[in-house]
Amino acid sequence: MRTDDPLLTILACPLDKGPLSLLPEEDALYNPRLHLSYPIVDGIPQLLPSSGRKVDTVDHERFLSSLKASAT
Repeated sequence: MRTDDPLLTILACPLDKGPLSLLPEEDALYNPRLHLSYPIVDGIPQLLPSSGRKVDTVDHERFLSSLKASAT
């Protein structure tokens, strides 16, 4: 999945229904509100609630920095 993929505009977290951010280096979609990472396997986002992986504070800060850097 690429950062300019139109699918990203309609994908939502299955738990809070909010938007997700692409983490290309992790091959995952990220919900910063709940600190959950959803894997992308063979180009397919795994958006079942049970697929979400809780992200610790260190990785959360790293992901936010990465997202800020890619936005500029």
